[in-house]
Amino acid sequence: MQSGSEHRWQTRTHQAFVDYYARQSLSAAAFDRSRRLRDKLLRFAPAREGPLHVADIGSNAGTQARVWAELGHRVYGVEINADLVRIAQERMAGEGLPVWFHLGSATALPFRDASMDVCIAPELLEHVPPWETCLDEFVRILRPGGVLFLSTTNRLCPVQHEFNLPLYSWYPGPLKRHFEGLAVSSRPDLANHAAYPAVNWFTPGQLRRALAERGMRGLDRFDALEAGGGLRGLAVRAVRLLPPLRWMGHLVTPGTTMIALKESA
Repeated sequence: MQSGSEHRWQTRTHQAFVDYYARQSLSAAAFDRSRRLRDKLLRFAPAREGPLHVADIGSNAGTQARVWAELGHRVYGVEINADLVRIAQERMAGEGLPVWFHLGSATALPFRDASMDVCIAPELLEHVPPWETCLDEFVRILRPGGVLFLSTTNRLCPVQHEFNLPLYSWYPGPLKRHFEGLAVSSRPDLANHAAYPAVNWFTPGQLRRALAERGMRGLDRFDALEAGGGLRGLAVRAVRLLPPLRWMGHLVTPGTTMIALKESA
């Protein structure tokens, strides 16, 4: 498959997919989840005067962009689905929030080098075959000291929500390719009618190494937790210190999340 600007990406998908995300993005749970993520990333974001410049890649119907903009930050969304871009633009119209949405691909972002303080790419890497090109683009647009957030698949955990099949994370590659083919032909319901079903399955260690190769210091979900005191703090510190416990933690946690910090110049 071609990557970057050479590839003609499909910008329309099944209406059921659009309708689901249009509804889900307005829920109280979606706004609460987005605000919690925003507040966590602000702990790692570079200190600067004035608003942060935030790239929301895979911006969907604009919920994550909305919660950053409500604090005055400048947000630039990129989304491959034309209907979701339209919905996001309509929702922001008249609110006067500093948000701009672009129709495009994560493999060729429409931003200058070192122009963003924060880059958010939730549930995206699994859907783009040239995922390493996406990482290159995220790193390119971040300023030194900038923060990147990724959430994606976890090959270690048997629980997943990408395919409506049991234990799919553990299927061997050839069997996954079979179901990927069905999902884009006769059985779109297998992958929830996604135009681009998940084709990449990661481990936290694999993603951390890929980020390190690009000058990023990766923090997995346990590194990014605030330890605090009491039993919770003790448990967090034990997971960080003992690799077998960390591995078991990832084994029972659907999805991989990573916060990565770009090395300062």
